[in-house]
Amino acid sequence: MKHPFFKNQGPFKIEDLLDDLKLNNIENLSDDLVHDIRDLQTADKKHITFFHSKKYHLQASKTKASHCITLQNLAHYLPKECKPICVENVLLIISQITSKFYPDSTSDDFDNTVKKIEELNFQDKIEHGHNVLIGENVKIGKNCSIGHNTIIEKNVNIGSDCSIGSNVIIRNTIIENNVVILDSCIIGKKGFGFFPNKQKNLRYPHIGIVLIGENSEIGCGATIDRGSMSNTTIGKNTYLDNQIHIAHNNKIGDNCIIAGQVGFAGSSTLGNNVMIGGQAGISGHLKIGNNVQIGGGSGVIKDIPDNSRVMGYPSRNLRQFLKDNK
Repeated sequence: MKHPFFKNQGPFKIEDLLDDLKLNNIENLSDDLVHDIRDLQTADKKHITFFHSKKYHLQASKTKASHCITLQNLAHYLPKECKPICVENVLLIISQITSKFYPDSTSDDFDNTVKKIEELNFQDKIEHGHNVLIGENVKIGKNCSIGHNTIIEKNVNIGSDCSIGSNVIIRNTIIENNVVILDSCIIGKKGFGFFPNKQKNLRYPHIGIVLIGENSEIGCGATIDRGSMSNTTIGKNTYLDNQIHIAHNNKIGDNCIIAGQVGFAGSSTLGNNVMIGGQAGISGHLKIGNNVQIGGGSGVIKDIPDNSRVMGYPSRNLRQFLKDNK
């Protein structure tokens, strides 16, 4: 599937990629072509992927990728059809490969393609305030409204009957019908992904996008980062309160209600019908089940099964929390 926004510079020969990165080609990979880089689950036989933690061994064992950047002690989990390329630092190497495929994804400079909405063909079908700017490759449906000083930067699709507030910035995002985005939100910018270095920190490319499902509402001052390798998604009929941060690659299910100042680290998955109280924190790479309720101020550092009610830090069964705090 073609990337909706970022331009792919592939395909590349594996031997050329390894040579550029100064990696030993111990498997003598030469004529193999890779057309894109994908995560374990979405990769197919034309793609290169990566596998850096035993936590993802089930996904690794089922990947359809032709090649995989991985660690020596994880390579045996991969299918026979997937050729391992073993390195010492998987994430560092995969970030460099991603930059080769998608060099435009490493920067989030201001969009100099924007024009005043009055200069474009949206004028007759959009109710808008003053100083609204629209970038290239932007599509907006019928019966939408956009508030004052809002910038819809390049690479945005907005459905019909949507309301975008004032002082909002959106890029690299697909918004379905009947979505409300309140004032001062920032959606689709790159996430907080980098490798620390004493001389210069290395930024991880973010080639994913943000997907917001129909009938959802995003509260004032919310920040939703686009995905690094996969997409950041907000399910349909999900309501976010004010000042919420959703980091890259999070998957929020349908019909969720999330109160103010909740923060999500990257790459966690929430099921449907999840309710989270204010100022809770969700650590990265977790799975939160369906119909889960998380009390305000909780710190979630482990997976939570379906139909659970938890509270506290670390979060635990609500009855146990109440018993411990009598």
